[in-house]
Amino acid sequence: MLMKAEQSTLLLIDVQEKLMPAISHGDEVVDRCIVLATIAGLMEVPVLGTEQLPDKLGHNVEAVRELCDQTLAKHHFDACPDGLVDQLPEGRQHIVIGGCETHVCMMQTALSLIDAGYKVWVVADATGSRNEFDRDVALDRLSESGARLVTLEMVAFEWMRHCKHPQFRNIQALIK
Repeated sequence: MLMKAEQSTLLLIDVQEKLMPAISHGDEVVDRCIVLATIAGLMEVPVLGTEQLPDKLGHNVEAVRELCDQTLAKHHFDACPDGLVDQLPEGRQHIVIGGCETHVCMMQTALSLIDAGYKVWVVADATGSRNEFDRDVALDRLSESGARLVTLEMVAFEWMRHCKHPQFRNIQALIK
């Protein structure tokens, strides 16, 4: 099953300024999330973000925040009980997800979205946890639970479909 831009929403979980220094390879995760959100914007894919207790953990990294169409403040680890599903655009059943921490908030949100009937793609190179082992185990669990593991480049090229897409050169420049 291919991701389709016209059916997708990009969801970036808790890419928060105060959290990212503790994340293994946090700068790379932030960079990947920024590139993903930029590509989503070029492809007219809505971008939603979440922030876990922003009054305590701060807001998402500014560049991520600026690329999000909406940001949901939450106190549950799983964003769904805090109203995420109500904020998802209608008619878009493909959820492409990245963010932190892979084994907590990102995983619990992805599992709830699967349970709610959404098709979920986890962008493995745009996820992070403090401990890489936790991240790896979470990715295994997500895969076993029906999420599809992908990379940023897989998302970009599946959304474009072909090299004659009007955004091909712009997107290619972002991922090189």
